[in-house]
Amino acid sequence: MDKLDLKIISLLQDDGTATNAGIARQVGVSEETVRRRLKRLVQEEYIKVVALPDPAKLGYMSEVLIGVQVDADKIDSVADALAEMDEINWVSVTTGSFDIFAWATLKSSEELSQFLRTKVGMTHGVRRMETFINLAIKKRRYGVAI
Repeated sequence: MDKLDLKIISLLQDDGTATNAGIARQVGVSEETVRRRLKRLVQEEYIKVVALPDPAKLGYMSEVLIGVQVDADKIDSVADALAEMDEINWVSVTTGSFDIFAWATLKSSEELSQFLRTKVGMTHGVRRMETFINLAIKKRRYGVAI
């Protein structure tokens, strides 16, 4: 990984639809160089090219961060179970007062309520959960600052 790789990644983070030719012009190398670099970055799993949808525009009006306290010996199994749930987009095992945080998107507050009570709350090992309902997204990005 060198500065050229990082610049290519940064440009793709800004515009995931950027063409190899467009990236090549911006960084001052050939299109073939960009194509070869991108292929390697994807194959070696430095990057994954994905679409990042706006949940609200797709009808998902409830976004929530869920803090979960778990029995100490069940952290990995609960995190794995949460990661398998379609409603959950992101799961992180953490330090602090919560063992796990998960980000979920649902179509309504009614669906959110049902989901929390029948899926998350019923997961073996979950002791307590606290929700942080999204009021407004000020930045939505997947990746790192390069």
